Amino acid sequence: MLKITNLQKTFNPGTVNAKTALNGLNLELQDGDFVTVIGGNGAGKSTLLNAIAGVWKPDYGTIAIDGVDVTHMPEHKRAKFLGRVFQDPMKGTSPDMEIAENLAIASKRGVKRRFVRGVKKADRETFKEMLASLDLGLENRLSTKVGLLSGGQRQAVTLLMATMNRPKLLLLDEHTAALDPKTAAKVLELTDQIVQKNKLTTLMITHNMRDAIAHGNRLIMMHEGNIIIDVSGEEKKNLTVEQLLGLFTQASGGGVVNDRMVLS
Repeated sequence: MLKITNLQKTFNPGTVNAKTALNGLNLELQDGDFVTVIGGNGAGKSTLLNAIAGVWKPDYGTIAIDGVDVTHMPEHKRAKFLGRVFQDPMKGTSPDMEIAENLAIASKRGVKRRFVRGVKKADRETFKEMLASLDLGLENRLSTKVGLLSGGQRQAVTLLMATMNRPKLLLLDEHTAALDPKTAAKVLELTDQIVQKNKLTTLMITHNMRDAIAHGNRLIMMHEGNIIIDVSGEEKKNLTVEQLLGLFTQASGGGVVNDRMVLS
């Protein structure tokens, strides 16, 4: 479903501020894989997701989604393959529009659109059913402006918007990092439900080792722009934070994990 080959990205090349964010990275995801991505600050996690989404063009290497080479495809064109939820709850939705209006726009992603005033009654009923599945009481607030929702409610709506058309690949960029622990746990629970129900191929960045172990069927750890740990199946399921720390220390040659990854 996703194939990345020899991906290289250096920011500010040829200057004293040169920073290699991706260093010949190779990664392949099978259809239905739910992969958690963890690593310290500057490991290249967000650069990887931005490269897949088309925000950055790689210096070298290729990116293919469902067999289609999207390496040089503009961001707006490859959006039809992708769903994305950002760390900031303020991104991904239009705060001055109603919940129903945001969902209506998301439902037309990748489809030729024509201007239609308002949201059809049939669509409102569909959206109401979808929102009810979140168990947040939002099904009765279709006319509420998204900007009035809490951070957790907004992330839940954004998650729904990102997945309602079953994207080829779902990108979750630390989508619970800005939430309090209780709300973050709820959003992660919803994430698991939606991913499993729709059998979505998913790449989820997290700063939390416990979450990286608890969610998904595969875990990769990045360091200095490359993948240094890749575990799946029973090996991942039986991992502890202490064991993962040990693997990191061994694979990185004594690298240091920041406290945020361990203590969150």
